Amino acid sequence: MFARDIGIDLGTANVLIHVKGKGIVLDESSVVAMDRHTGRVLEVGEAARRMVGRTPGHIEAIRPLKDGVIADFDVTEAMLKYFINKINVKGFLSKPKMLICCPTNITKVEQKAIKEAAEKSGGGKVYLEEEPKVAAIGSGMEIEHPSGNMIVDIGGGTTDVAVLSMSNIVTSETVKLAGDTFDGEILQYIKKRYNLLIGERTAEDIKINVATVFKDGRHEEMDIRGRDMVSGLPRTITVGSPEIEEALRESVALITHSAKQVLERTPPELSADIIDRGVTLTGGGALVHGIDRLLADELKVPVFLAEEPMNCVAKGTGIMLENIDKVERKKIV
Repeated sequence: MFARDIGIDLGTANVLIHVKGKGIVLDESSVVAMDRHTGRVLEVGEAARRMVGRTPGHIEAIRPLKDGVIADFDVTEAMLKYFINKINVKGFLSKPKMLICCPTNITKVEQKAIKEAAEKSGGGKVYLEEEPKVAAIGSGMEIEHPSGNMIVDIGGGTTDVAVLSMSNIVTSETVKLAGDTFDGEILQYIKKRYNLLIGERTAEDIKINVATVFKDGRHEEMDIRGRDMVSGLPRTITVGSPEIEEALRESVALITHSAKQVLERTPPELSADIIDRGVTLTGGGALVHGIDRLLADELKVPVFLAEEPMNCVAKGTGIMLENIDKVERKKIV
């Protein structure tokens, strides 16, 4: 009869939903397949992701979120509405409270867009929380004490770096560069080096199975297929870990640079705590081979990969929903 409160990790690559008392009930790709002629939504989530790069001209597979914010309001609303209906949390007498995560440096306008999309998709009260804070809670960090905790949350569209103390962010930085950027860099590298066109899904497969960002950290090979840019015919090539490390070097350097800048702005007492406690890595991008070793090498502090890094934000929303009365209400006029 009454609606259940839900926490949403509204990611550029994936949407995860945590229902109070049930845990994570939904983990789907942030993709919507639409008919261009009629504007009708055909598929949402994983079914739509399978269509990326494989649809006829009148069907378009859209990613409505870009760099952690809404790029297409109507499609985001349709996607959220579909997911909320799918998990069946609405009550006859009430609408569910929603806690949604967003990057640290987004504007008031971008925050308002997220809130409005959530309300229009069936939400009651909508609370916004900063993603690194929620990820830190979900990874098991005790951020309520007066001590320094550092987190690097590498998602699909953005990387959030933050130092937290007493349940608040002390210093932070958001870079519009993460897992999707890695896919793009791999795609461009294959295009330039081999004159071969590959799709987003092939680039992602390379990232998962072959890529490393730590020099000599991995030696894997895989065969990939694409379209030859000269002959226009299908062709198969073999790619290896060292060349993918080279392709990703520049992007990863920007993430390590941001982490260094955050540390440079951190008060010395908190910096001392981070030397003892280390840095926690969360988000899907944290699973890229060697990123923990590279950050440890560059920052000169221990770096740990969180347990289930892709679920940390969703888990964090669940913990915060249990204490919803204590959550700072971010009302946006």
